[in-house]
Amino acid sequence: MPVRSAHEASDEGNTMTEQKTATLSFDGKTIELPILSPSVGPDVIDIRKLYAQGHVFTYDPGFTSTASCDSTITYIDGDEGVLLHRGYPIDQLASQSHYLEVCYLLMYGELPTAAQLEAFETTITRHTMIHEQMHNFFRGFRRDAHPMATMVGVVGAMSAFYHDSTDVNDQKQREIAAHRLIAKMPTIAAMAYKYSIGQPFVYPRNDLDYAANFLHMCFSVPAEKYNVDPILARAMDRIFTLHADHEQNASTSTVRLASSSGANPFACIAAGIACLWGPAHGGANQACLEMLKEIGTVDRIPEFIARAKDKNDPFRLMGFGHRVYKNMDPRATVMKESADEVLELLGVENNPLLQVAKELEHIALNDPYFIEKKLFPNVDFYSGIILEAMGFPTSMFTPIFALSRTVGWISQWKEQFADPQMKIGRPRQLYLGSTYRDYVDVENR
Repeated sequence: MPVRSAHEASDEGNTMTEQKTATLSFDGKTIELPILSPSVGPDVIDIRKLYAQGHVFTYDPGFTSTASCDSTITYIDGDEGVLLHRGYPIDQLASQSHYLEVCYLLMYGELPTAAQLEAFETTITRHTMIHEQMHNFFRGFRRDAHPMATMVGVVGAMSAFYHDSTDVNDQKQREIAAHRLIAKMPTIAAMAYKYSIGQPFVYPRNDLDYAANFLHMCFSVPAEKYNVDPILARAMDRIFTLHADHEQNASTSTVRLASSSGANPFACIAAGIACLWGPAHGGANQACLEMLKEIGTVDRIPEFIARAKDKNDPFRLMGFGHRVYKNMDPRATVMKESADEVLELLGVENNPLLQVAKELEHIALNDPYFIEKKLFPNVDFYSGIILEAMGFPTSMFTPIFALSRTVGWISQWKEQFADPQMKIGRPRQLYLGSTYRDYVDVENR
């Protein structure tokens, strides 16, 4: 099936228009397929009419070469190490902006004015509490339930508590649901953590910003006052910002697929959380910390470096390199700054894992093998270090990721409903099973 690019030009008076197409030839048939050009990035061959015209499907396991939608939210160029939200580079947003401003940008397409930002922050701050009866829902889980299991259940159950924002055909209800999810997710994540360690729930405080409020709900106790260090709050805010959205990844695609059926927003976000729970997706920073624990002490690092360089050894260093970014992870530079600030504040002398992490970082940035292979520390490496230094157990790493990514899921969900081309997701398959055969009665088998 040879495919060739073609250019068709038409001259109408003094106006010249050009339509790019791809020609697909097979079994004596020739089909012209339109080529769509994005504002940035590679062209896309439009195959929507391929089955109708040629009675064939495409085969693309993992959808690695297939665009399932058009979007104006996030752009990634993995080869060049570029990540843009609505056109703004992630390093500028992470270093100069803050999470709720980025939330506004992702949801509405533009950076807010001062008045718009104040109104948005007020709305989110005033909706951080959850329905009091939901406390009973938490208590239905086993005391040792993983926080992600709790979050999947509780977020999905929000549809049972907030009936006035489940009608996806009502624009106002969609907006209310979006605000509720962004506002309440830190509360739900903190409660899942508190429940897992047997401590009482801590209510949100309106006098604290988004990140500081989350840290306060996680680490304060009723018995004594807890002050959130601004350096830790800033680092937490950057973690939120750097994980806010990442184009059509597995969990975002899950949210979009669930949404295409008309499912309520809380069910869609719960589906995204469930997908993120997979170790191949949201568990990268947890896997990084588990690797540091396996290494154990600085003196064992040369042994593991040698294993990582050995092609015959299955061991791989977690937190280095990235599936999408073939160069430096653009999020890692800003996250490294926060990691350095946090470690300077809290120290690494009494934490062997952090000592191992700092030495590994030094080797990766200077060893010719790592430089040649472009195995630079990625955002998961640094975020794992920060969360470990703050005192979070590894079981909370993915819930924090889910908290951060909620705004990305919501923004993609909102965009999907505004798309006149939205259809229920229905991937095709390459069937390799049995052909037609007649049923045989059980006594004759």
